[in-house]
Amino acid sequence: MSATAVSTKGSRTAQKGQQTKAAIVDAALNLAAQIGLEGLSIGAVAELTQMSKSGVFAHFGSREELQISVVREYHARFEQEVFYAAMSSPRGLPRLCAMFDNWMKRTSVEIDSGCIYISGATEFDDRPGPVRDALVESVSIWQAAMFRAVQQATAEGHFRADIDERQIAFEIHGLILASHYEARFLHTPGSIERARKGFENILNRFATPSAPRLSPTQPAPSRQG
Repeated sequence: MSATAVSTKGSRTAQKGQQTKAAIVDAALNLAAQIGLEGLSIGAVAELTQMSKSGVFAHFGSREELQISVVREYHARFEQEVFYAAMSSPRGLPRLCAMFDNWMKRTSVEIDSGCIYISGATEFDDRPGPVRDALVESVSIWQAAMFRAVQQATAEGHFRADIDERQIAFEIHGLILASHYEARFLHTPGSIERARKGFENILNRFATPSAPRLSPTQPAPSRQG
């Protein structure tokens, strides 16, 4: 067999391995959304994917690495659906509204399927280690993105110059957490609508008279920047 043929075969084997690993992570993510990261095990995922335990183990090496892979995959999907999807909106309040709207759309789905960030925070809040570190890193990245969006809204003149930007970002995050708790745990009717109303109240309190008056569900004109 020529060197080229060997290289091609090796490339195909690696690609197949990556596809198998991605399929395992996808199955594990769906399972973790329902039962939490702590409920994940090599055996449970092997059964779900109809693979052997040794086959699943070969791709991750430990239950902990499987959990971390799930956290990273969840973050990648969250980032794509919530953050990157908002980047076509103009900087400032339109982009902040788009980010919140995307977040609420995802929250509406996760009321049934579960949120890895929220369940993971409950499971690993007092348990140091790589899984907690991965969760903290992912949530911190998203919080920083939301804070930057608030800062940009101030820079664009859409928020008053005297506002506490970190307080606004904190309150927006709080709306999401409250909607999850009320809707998923207490089954309180209208929780999503109340979260949206809370966001509108933030805009009404801190936006300048010249700011674009967009509701979080109203799409902004598309523009890169």
